Amino acid sequence: MKVNFKELLNSSNMLSLVRLFLAVPLWLLLDNFYENRMIVFALCIFALFTDLMDGYLARKLKQVTEMGKIIDPLADKIGIGAVVIKLFLIGQIPAYYFWMVILRDVFIFLGGIYVTNKIGKVLPSNMLGKLSVISIGFVILAILLNVDRSLIIFKLLYGTSLILIVGSFIGYVVRAMEFIKKKNYESV
Repeated sequence: MKVNFKELLNSSNMLSLVRLFLAVPLWLLLDNFYENRMIVFALCIFALFTDLMDGYLARKLKQVTEMGKIIDPLADKIGIGAVVIKLFLIGQIPAYYFWMVILRDVFIFLGGIYVTNKIGKVLPSNMLGKLSVISIGFVILAILLNVDRSLIIFKLLYGTSLILIVGSFIGYVVRAMEFIKKKNYESV
């Protein structure tokens, strides 16, 4: 796959880059969780807005690019990863949740590189993956808002995110295998 770095200059990819670089202030601000959690909350809402807008603009302005297919999910993985790692380190999320989020993203990232090398193009994100990221985001926002974890709403958000983490990973594996199989079939 050949990547055109000029593709970075379009508006949708610039929004993804902004979201990517938000990981740094999010990480630093979480050092003082209780003092900065509302600032982090606001930055997470801003990140969500940029995630929605970059996809919308890419489709609306016909700016869907191979580079965008890489940057958008990478920004999600790095942003979510930075926050989840920091929340784990400061004792706000349990180890199993931390590992599920991080390992899902690492395996999907490495699998994406493998699939791209096999079929010669980047697979775009799918709806199940986006729902998984959104559900993890809602859990993070609830933690930042200090929602009582014994409340049914928190338990529903948390349980849904666990199901979507596993489901989206399985979905990515199945989808990758289908594309590789299709590519191998076409080359015969």
